[in-house]
Amino acid sequence: MLDGSAGLRLGESTLLPKSQLRSLKWGAAGLAAVWAEENNRASLFDALRHKETYATSGPRMTVCFFGGWDFDPGLVTDPEFIATAYAQGVPMDGQLARAPRSSAPRFAVFALKDPEAANLDRVQIVKRWVDAHGRSHERIYDVAASGDRVPQPGSYGVEPVGNSVDVETASHTNSLGATQLATVWSDPDFDPTREAFWYARVLELPTPRWSTYDAVLLGTPPPEPSTIQERAIISAICYAPSTKSPVEKG
Repeated sequence: MLDGSAGLRLGESTLLPKSQLRSLKWGAAGLAAVWAEENNRASLFDALRHKETYATSGPRMTVCFFGGWDFDPGLVTDPEFIATAYAQGVPMDGQLARAPRSSAPRFAVFALKDPEAANLDRVQIVKRWVDAHGRSHERIYDVAASGDRVPQPGSYGVEPVGNSVDVETASHTNSLGATQLATVWSDPDFDPTREAFWYARVLELPTPRWSTYDAVLLGTPPPEPSTIQERAIISAICYAPSTKSPVEKG
C-alpha cells in the first residue's frame, strides 16, 4: 500500500519519484448520495432507478434540486417544499417538457452543510447547451451565496468568499459562509428552441487539503494546492423542445 501513512502519501517514505505518486493529484475521498423517501432497500433502489442522485468530494452535505415552469420564488421556504416541488416539477435527472408560452424554466435548489465540515460558500447552476451550428457551450451561474454577495451587473459570478485557512497549522474557521443555502432561480438566457441541461454545484468554504494535514504532521512544507473547496455535484435536469407535456396530445 502506498497510502498507509503521511510519509507514504506525500512521497517522503518511498523510492517512487513524486511525479509518479497519483495520490498527490487527487482529493482524499468521494461519496455518492441517493435522495430517497425512506432509508430502506426498496426506497433506495427506487431512487437509483430514477437517478435521483448526487456526489460529493467527501463532506456529507444534504442537497436537492428540482426544475419546473411555475415554481414560486418563495418555494424553498415553504414547509411543504419537497411535496410541492415534486407536484409542480421534476427532480434531479428529470426531463422538462416543452416550454409553455416560451417561458423560462425555474430551478429550486436547497443545500445544508455537513455538521462536521465547513460552512457553505455558494450554490452554482451549470448550464450546457448546443447552438444552431452544433457547437456545445457552458455557462456557470452563481445563484445563491453566503453573506451579501450578488453578481455584479453583466456578470454571472460573485466575489470570492475569502479564505480562513491557516496553512501552517492546517486549520480553518467557520467565521464565513452559511449553514444552508436555498433559492429559486430562473434561467435568464433560455432559448426554448435549443436542447439544454442544467446541474447544481454546491461549494464549501476553502479548507486545508489532505496533503496539508499530512505535511503539518511531518513538519514539511505542504505541496500545492494547499487548500481545497469541497463540493457536491447534483444530477442534471434536461430539456428538449420536442419533449411534450403529459397533457399534450398528438
